[in-house]
Amino acid sequence: MWTPTTRKQHIRETNRYQTDVIDEEWRVIEAHLPPANSMGRPRV
Repeated sequence: MWTPTTRKQHIRETNRYQTDVIDEEWRVIEAHLPPANSMGRPRV
């Protein structure tokens, strides 16, 4: 169960992995990705 004490113990101030990106970085990267394909499974 999450309590204020355990939440403070498990909070992450930094990214979990070096490859994690923040929203601002994602906005820059997203412009360089190809558009979604009309066939196949939709992106989520």
